[in-house]
Amino acid sequence: MARSDRAAVQGSSSRVWRRRGFRGAVATVTAVFVVVLNGASPARADTGAPIDGAGSTWAQDQIQGWGAAVQRQGFGTVHYEGTGSIDGRSRFRSGTLDFAASELPYGLNEDGFTDPPPSRPFAYLPVMAGSIGFTYNVQVNGRRITNLRLSGATVAGIFTRTITRWNDPAIQADNPRTTLPATAITPVVRADNNATTAGLTQWLAAEQPSVWGAYCSAAGRGPGCGTTAVFPTVPGDLAVAGSLGVTVETRFTSGAITYVESGYASSAGLPVASLLNTSGYYTAPTSGAVTVALSSATAGPSGLVDLTPVYTAPDPRTYPLPLVGHLIVPTTTGTGFTEEKGQTLASLGSYALCHQAATVGMESAPLPPDLVSAGLGIVRRIPGSPLSEVDTSNCVGAAAEELQNAPQPRACDRVGGPPCTDTNPGHRMQTITTTLEPGALVISVAGSPHVVLPTPVLDATGEFLHTSGQLAPVTVTDTRPGNIGWTATAQAGDFTSDPAGATIDASHLTWTPAVIDRGNAQSVTAGAPVAPGDGNGLKGIRTLATGTGPGTARVGAELDLDAPTSTPPGTYTAVLTLTVI
Repeated sequence: MARSDRAAVQGSSSRVWRRRGFRGAVATVTAVFVVVLNGASPARADTGAPIDGAGSTWAQDQIQGWGAAVQRQGFGTVHYEGTGSIDGRSRFRSGTLDFAASELPYGLNEDGFTDPPPSRPFAYLPVMAGSIGFTYNVQVNGRRITNLRLSGATVAGIFTRTITRWNDPAIQADNPRTTLPATAITPVVRADNNATTAGLTQWLAAEQPSVWGAYCSAAGRGPGCGTTAVFPTVPGDLAVAGSLGVTVETRFTSGAITYVESGYASSAGLPVASLLNTSGYYTAPTSGAVTVALSSATAGPSGLVDLTPVYTAPDPRTYPLPLVGHLIVPTTTGTGFTEEKGQTLASLGSYALCHQAATVGMESAPLPPDLVSAGLGIVRRIPGSPLSEVDTSNCVGAAAEELQNAPQPRACDRVGGPPCTDTNPGHRMQTITTTLEPGALVISVAGSPHVVLPTPVLDATGEFLHTSGQLAPVTVTDTRPGNIGWTATAQAGDFTSDPAGATIDASHLTWTPAVIDRGNAQSVTAGAPVAPGDGNGLKGIRTLATGTGPGTARVGAELDLDAPTSTPPGTYTAVLTLTVI
């Protein structure tokens, strides 16, 4: 966790090097790191107690990653199991968990049964965002359609069975000049109680109330079923349990379509439809489009995020069906929850909110500034919260930058126009000849890449002074044709002190790379983490990321510096050289 007395890790103003040509392209940029040690800082005497949590499987990778970072920085141990949101809420209510994770709140009524809230005071802490996407398996002459566009009315028709074939006029209207097959549509819905069904049905009830109400009646649920976490099925639906289950079923069922967290579709190699928003643009569930959408959402006094304003958000970049994951946290001690546990839980929450740019897991997106601020307010309500000792001044700023960088939609994304990329085999095609320029491979760091690190503190072993922070985002742009591919690497020199004399060996600097934004690159993969204590650190050449195909991507890393306790006070500077080839 960042503290109010901080050290700076700075970079020189970015110099961009580029080399043109198909083969052997090399680009380099350097950054200067500075860390200030004001003498040995003792470890916190009030390090938090271990905490146990469970719930959302979608959030599992993210929470476990945050927990590992909190433990690495000496702020307590976090145990988390992805057992499902229902189990997490139930066990938190019974008092056997210190926190839960869920995309659904307490209080939903299913067939006369209401999921009651806990008797102890609690709040919802928004920490994670994603999207519900519509992934499909539609082919023409043996080739898959990958550029499907759908309006809300069309989605409602498909999942309420008033639209039953892929060449229905309503789908054709969303996809002009695209030849669609007469294949029967197989809606694949969730068979279990889950958040994606609740998110979809809340949207349908709000935006297509008459269609959804009539369907609920036909399914025997009554016209007022509204938001439901269990999808009401009729003959022709295929009900399968789990996000992975519906994804796999769709992949192997011709004519199928399902709703699922968008990351599952990407992992399975399935396309995701672009969805029509209020401004008249079809938008894909990209990270930027989700962050923009959630800038219209609001968090209530309990911290629970209300998504209904998103459905009619005016920003043309909006993807109208986002998903938010919350931690369910105690706001008082008792039922086995202590202030010491609260210190660890608050550290987990503030770390999550202040590291939104480096998301991992199932295609998560950064929360917008207002929700980050609301989340920090909930963190302060956790008993024993050390947030007063944590510098959160950069948290909202980083979120604002993500929001600002979200691209505007293209003119061809507007309703009534053709798809932007013609991948439909049903079209008549023309042969067009053009000359490809050699292109270039470019690496850059926007502006002055300054990273603010906490003042080093004694780690749990008592052997090192530890500090960490985020590498300034690195942009790699490859305009070379031929899918040559690239590898971005880095190597650090030793830290030297001012006044001269002492050094910190570069082997004490390590990192965990992350893909911030894949952009329009075909594929981007983060490099392997370099764990503290591996003996070589960033002194050797390490991979930040690899990519394939033309496009622009942004990558970053969490930096960790473990200086020996024998290191004398002073300002230490090191140069990190980033290279892409």
